[in-house]
Amino acid sequence: MSSAPDLDLDHVAKLARLTLTPAERALFARQLGDVLHHIEQLGKVDVTGVVPTAHAFPVVNVWADDAAAPGLPVEEALRNAPAQREHMIVVPKVVE
Repeated sequence: MSSAPDLDLDHVAKLARLTLTPAERALFARQLGDVLHHIEQLGKVDVTGVVPTAHAFPVVNVWADDAAAPGLPVEEALRNAPAQREHMIVVPKVVE
């Protein structure tokens, strides 16, 4: 398959921050042309009556119900803190 005539490979390479040799340009132009040709073929498929979906299988929520529950007591939450003050974890200053 030949390269797509409307494909600006130099622009695509610039967006990808790639420097291509002439041999790479020829190879990638041919490969991208093949990909675009296959996409054109997919566009010709009759999909009337096919419901568009994001997943091939039904997706169900696997999470537990979001219900309020008591949290950790302060002493338990701060047990492994390297430093603490007034029921808070003390961390090094990172902004001046």
